[in-house]
Amino acid sequence: MGSFYLNHIFESMKTDILAFGAHPDDVELGCGGTIIKMVSEGKICAIVDLTRGELGTRGTEETRKAEAMDSAKILGVIARENLEMKDGFLENSREYQMRIVKMIRKYRPEIVLANTIDDRHPDHAKAAKLVSDACFLAGLRKIETVVEGENQEVWRPKHVFHYIQWKNVEPEFVIDISDQLDKKIEACMAFKTQFYDPTSNEPETPITSKDFYESLTYRAQDLGRLSGVTYAEGFTSEKLIALKNFDGIVW
Repeated sequence: MGSFYLNHIFESMKTDILAFGAHPDDVELGCGGTIIKMVSEGKICAIVDLTRGELGTRGTEETRKAEAMDSAKILGVIARENLEMKDGFLENSREYQMRIVKMIRKYRPEIVLANTIDDRHPDHAKAAKLVSDACFLAGLRKIETVVEGENQEVWRPKHVFHYIQWKNVEPEFVIDISDQLDKKIEACMAFKTQFYDPTSNEPETPITSKDFYESLTYRAQDLGRLSGVTYAEGFTSEKLIALKNFDGIVW
């Protein structure tokens, strides 16, 4: 459990954004552009993958681990960890909750990004609830966690946002990624075994088609069309969002 893909960090550290994905590549597909944008603006971001994606039709645990490392470097995150939960069998259990609680207390994010609330793959919605519950539990002082012999301090993120995946869940807000789309696609395609490759002899899946590859652009373009930018990524929020002023709104 807890194998590191990038930067072997034991001690707690403060991050701005901690993105969780049920599988390696979920973060890239759902909010890769947002991560790239936040990093470019000086925010500290990290990723935690819940499973190794071992049930995926293509590739192996080893190739996906290497691909995740390559993608993390493109995204610019400071760390990427894998909690080695069971792919296809995620459950909102105490054991899994506590693994995530330790990650939240370790990275102390202001914002957590998590899987979509409803989707084709059952792990995605399960991960959304699992991460959400763990974010709450991480703020309870009577839940004690110890890592490397040290007691962790409690921490609860200020916001939990859920990115959109296969289904067209209606977003509550979008992030403008007009300048980040190309790099997002590069990060996604770092998972060479998983996506469109006309030279591959492995079985076809819903995400290996040329249409799915093209959807990375046209879905972002459609959200951009609706919001007045070129490309965007959509999110839902677990609580009502308050703006300090109108300066952050794209006119």
